[in-house]
Amino acid sequence: MFKLFTKNFWEVVARLILRNKIGILVVIVLATLFFSTQWKNMRFTYTEANLLPDEHEVNVTYNEFLDIFGEEGNLIILGVKDSTLFTVEKLNAWNQLSEDFKAYDEIETVVSINDLQKLIKNTDEERFDLVPFIKDSISSQEQIKTLQEELFKQYPFYDNFLFNTETGTIRTAIYLKKEIVNTSARKDFIMLTLDENIKNFEAANNLDVRVSGMPYIRTLNSQNIVDEIGLFIGLALGVTSLIFFLFFRSFRATIISLIVVCVGVMWTFGILGLLNYEITVLTALIPPLIIVIGIPNCIFLINKYQHEVKLHGNKVKSLQRVITKIGNATLMTNVTTASGFATFILTESQLLKEFGIVASLSILAIFILCLLVIPIIYTFLPYPQERHLEHLNKRWIGGFVNWIERMVREKKISIYVTSLVLIIVSIIGIYKIEISGSLIEDMPKEEAFFKDIRFFEEEFDGIMPLEIMVDTKHKKGVMKLSTLKKMEQIEDLIDEIPELSRPISVVSLVKYSKQAYYNGNPKYYQLPTSQENSFILSYAKNSSSDVDLLQNFVDSTGQYARITTFMKDIGTKKMERIQEDLQNKIDKVFKPAERYNVTMTGKALVFQKGTKYLVKNLAISLSLAILLISIFMAYMFRSVRMIIVSLIPNVLPLVITAGLMGYLGVPIKPSTILVFSIAFGISVDDTIHFLAKYRQELQANHWKIRKSVYAALRETGVSMFYTSIVLFFGFIVFTTSSFGGTVALGALVSATLLFAMLSNLLLLPSLLLSLERSIANKEVMREPSINIIPVEDDDSVDDHSEEDINS
Repeated sequence: MFKLFTKNFWEVVARLILRNKIGILVVIVLATLFFSTQWKNMRFTYTEANLLPDEHEVNVTYNEFLDIFGEEGNLIILGVKDSTLFTVEKLNAWNQLSEDFKAYDEIETVVSINDLQKLIKNTDEERFDLVPFIKDSISSQEQIKTLQEELFKQYPFYDNFLFNTETGTIRTAIYLKKEIVNTSARKDFIMLTLDENIKNFEAANNLDVRVSGMPYIRTLNSQNIVDEIGLFIGLALGVTSLIFFLFFRSFRATIISLIVVCVGVMWTFGILGLLNYEITVLTALIPPLIIVIGIPNCIFLINKYQHEVKLHGNKVKSLQRVITKIGNATLMTNVTTASGFATFILTESQLLKEFGIVASLSILAIFILCLLVIPIIYTFLPYPQERHLEHLNKRWIGGFVNWIERMVREKKISIYVTSLVLIIVSIIGIYKIEISGSLIEDMPKEEAFFKDIRFFEEEFDGIMPLEIMVDTKHKKGVMKLSTLKKMEQIEDLIDEIPELSRPISVVSLVKYSKQAYYNGNPKYYQLPTSQENSFILSYAKNSSSDVDLLQNFVDSTGQYARITTFMKDIGTKKMERIQEDLQNKIDKVFKPAERYNVTMTGKALVFQKGTKYLVKNLAISLSLAILLISIFMAYMFRSVRMIIVSLIPNVLPLVITAGLMGYLGVPIKPSTILVFSIAFGISVDDTIHFLAKYRQELQANHWKIRKSVYAALRETGVSMFYTSIVLFFGFIVFTTSSFGGTVALGALVSATLLFAMLSNLLLLPSLLLSLERSIANKEVMREPSINIIPVEDDDSVDDHSEEDINS
């Protein structure tokens, strides 16, 4: 009953499409116009990818920190390492550059050499006065030498913040207003104002200015993502259309396919806008993915049309058969592909959810477009010429299929041994895989901003913030000497860790206050004794102002303090070890625990935890993909044994790819995590096509297993080869990216799909032949719930004339 319904359903669909072609084209045009109106809602992300769910403990801690101290990632750093900077003209120009930035509305504060001030003890009024190191401007080289002598040797408070005493590197700290850090205003300021001012300064003074800091890195990184969207779309269109043309030798077929996938890309952008999602490093991959996945649909449909035309010469009948015979197959294969992406919807990461929703909807949309547009366009076109059908008889394709068949006939043992060896070797490789939680690892290595990151790591030990928040649970508890001493112990430990920069906190300010109390003697740069503390605090309270540099390191109530350090780009294992060491020290120092609540947070830590969270979700999403696709297979073939046999050749490529990652040193990270679910969802399409044809051949050949296997292999081998080649080169396009993660994604998916093609052409038929007695019998291979490929039957569709269809 259901089979009859399915058959009748596709016959009805074919009639509806071919008889209402003008109306359908109008609807598609209107839908495209509607989606194009949604493009205005697209926006590019201005925040880092948060891979953790909102309610995750690490996110909760980080948001509590932001509530108390505000946005942490608002610091932009300018640096110069050049001995010629220490001349009157150039140092004044450097200070003036910093001064100019203060005039912009986007700037909260700027701290440069020109802004540094000494704490001077005012005995008469029992307070500290702030006196600038530089008054007005520098007028002589002697003044510069005095400045260097004071800063580099007498005031450790400023050491390693605005200068490196060992290398002479000078830097300026620019703090953006916290309310613009995650908005488009940040991008406009950095891309236009900041860059222009720096370029003018460099040209005028012949100095190389290094720029870094999280707002700057995020802005340039996001711009690279934007720039690459167009590149990927162009390359995907170019590569896939070229391969398509080489297969079909038809400009007409190639142009039709390009029209379909281009409309599909327009719909994808419309879906992004309609759902009001941001364009991230993941969602930016979807438009070219739709091109790569859409072209194989076009291959199946056009190949079937040309095959039917060559068979009986009736164009209308051929178009009807394209829909009735290929509609089910392309629907099922697109559903399984979409399922591979849709599994990300079930994760708790918002980033992956959005990627899964848009990708799966876009894949279903491109299927609908292919099924509607291609048959309709061909109704308006003349019969294919003989040269357009020549590819159906290509000898080199026949030679490839003959080689596959010969291997399956004669080399089954070799195929099994090779598969077993690959599994063993790959499992060994899997144990070599590492997890990467680096914020900058995937960033373009050749870009100037990435080289600047490395520069500041070398000169100042990192740019990624790591925060330690101390909750004393009492107002003004931070300024208690016992709390300050505990914080100092933590800072001493941080100082001993080479991957972390010198920490900054209120402790430094208190030490500086004691030094000032003792008339600037650097040997007194230390915490005061309990007796000294009362005198020094009284001086501090009487002071007219505070040091801007540290005003954000204690909250307004005095209950919370922060210790800020900056981390180098290090591996996840090192980061975990450092975190564990720090946490153990914190637990020992801040006792009793009921008096303090000390937590670690910061963007670097959030990202690292997010990566580990995604690894856990990798197993979940891949398991869901396998389960979901197994359910599809069970529904279609109604055979548990066939499900097991069909999964083996699709899981094997995933194991091989994972092994390759271990041997090649490609870590598990947000970009490479996507490989497995995507590749599995796409590669299983070949299995569905092969098994559907195999079952059809079994019936036609009266359950003669070997004859059916070889017939299915010859029939599906060509289309599997075509589509796999298109997918392989389509995903290879991503290796042109400047982002390491995108390169890895493209290369790994391409390799996995190539392995999957060979596995489905060699291992799957070999398993069917070897297990023929237990698998290929009428009880096991019962009538499927859905006939993926309907039995050839000339009467299965209405034999309408072309005039009837056009009426």
